[in-house]
Amino acid sequence: MNTQAIRFLLNGEPVEVTGVAPTTSLLNWLRVHQRLTGTKEGCAEGDCGACTVVVGELEGEDDALRLQTVNACIQFVPALDGKAVFTVEYLRRQTGGGLHPVQQAMVDCHGSQCGFCTPGFVMSLWELYNDCSASGDRPDDNRIRSALAGNLCRCTGYRPILEAGARMFDLPAVGLDGPTLRAQLLALRRRDGLAYAHGENSFHAPRTLADLAALRSRHPEATILAGCTDIGLWVNKQFRELGALIYIGQVAELRQIGEAGGALRIGAGVSLSDAYAALCRHYPELGELWDRFASPPVRNAGTLGGNIANGSPIGDSMPVLIALGSRIVLHSVRGRRTLPLQDFYLDYMKRDLAADEIVEAVEVPLPVPGLQVRSWKVSKRYDSDISAVCGAFALRIEDGRVREPRIAFGGMAATPKRAARTEAALDGRPWDEETLAHALLALELDYAPLTDMRASAGYRRRAAGGLLRRFFLETRPEVSLAAAQTRVFAAFDACTVTP
Repeated sequence: MNTQAIRFLLNGEPVEVTGVAPTTSLLNWLRVHQRLTGTKEGCAEGDCGACTVVVGELEGEDDALRLQTVNACIQFVPALDGKAVFTVEYLRRQTGGGLHPVQQAMVDCHGSQCGFCTPGFVMSLWELYNDCSASGDRPDDNRIRSALAGNLCRCTGYRPILEAGARMFDLPAVGLDGPTLRAQLLALRRRDGLAYAHGENSFHAPRTLADLAALRSRHPEATILAGCTDIGLWVNKQFRELGALIYIGQVAELRQIGEAGGALRIGAGVSLSDAYAALCRHYPELGELWDRFASPPVRNAGTLGGNIANGSPIGDSMPVLIALGSRIVLHSVRGRRTLPLQDFYLDYMKRDLAADEIVEAVEVPLPVPGLQVRSWKVSKRYDSDISAVCGAFALRIEDGRVREPRIAFGGMAATPKRAARTEAALDGRPWDEETLAHALLALELDYAPLTDMRASAGYRRRAAGGLLRRFFLETRPEVSLAAAQTRVFAAFDACTVTP
């Protein structure tokens, strides 16, 4: 194949990249090829945030500029084609050699000790700083904490870093030249897709759904790449050779969100951040799940379609989507087919997906009057951790009786799976303690969970039962409890950060 150079902006300057493997991480390229060593390697799996950088791209019909944090350790260099990458070194250039308000605030608040994690914290705060400066908002303490959920520090404790996140807005402002950056990105835009090769390995980035389907038909053995939040670990941790890669991130049709036929349609290329924002506009009860799903850099890079297509039994998206009765849309050169999401998962890591098919979208039914929806995860760590159990619940209550219950769990079986016996124990019965007791007994028969490093089988059973009881307490017809009364972390919500 004829290969093209990878083109993007690095700290405001255009660069062209050739001669590197398609699976070269942005982190390694920055450190080894560009000698930009401010970006650190801590975990090489998107967990610690030491490698955090900010990526800018143009989105939507109006080509609006958007900046978001990502983990450089699990981003392949060709996926940055047409985008802008900012590292911590850029902040010195932005201020003419001085300290950016983010950096000055870290100094003033003593937010750095050994300094290894500091560049990652700075870049997460820089993204927040630019976002709030553009909108004229000042973030509250919860937003600052959420922005830093993907950054780990072993030295300071987090109070001085959080204080820096508040103080940086008190310092003389330093703005980003958005119009110039936007013009630079427009000049980089390709009319056709990227075709890049190195040795026996290739990277294809089509720009239309038709081209994507044709590529998939010609290369059924290729790995489909979306956000790279999982596939990046295949390379970094398992040292796998991936051969041909087909990247969906430039296909405009897959990055659209819309409503039609009583359903919210989310394209497979929509980021987890945007997908959950859309879901929570209709189902605000899912806000905690959104906030606890991985970290901002992972949500910004990862896609809902990728999470669904991966099919992990501990993926946090699938239980709630199944409980809501979602459908998945599959696409190939032969046409398109739609099936219930629950039927997509056949067995452990096996899906009803032909070799020439790709996931096009997921269709989520919009809320109906009286629908009660909740989804919670249980994990060892509150932020940025994989679930031991994730439960999702949806039902209506009419005249005090349960109607159309749908309950699904992740982490309890080889696939995300509905609790059929539990649903039968609930349907048509009064939503009271007696019915709950019968449902808890049925739940014991619905799953045979495994014991692994995250939890024992017994713990998973008790946790699943606890989540069902929590759902009951919040939705029972009489004396229902508010979410703050059932949420163990509610006491921390009132904590404030004083700069």
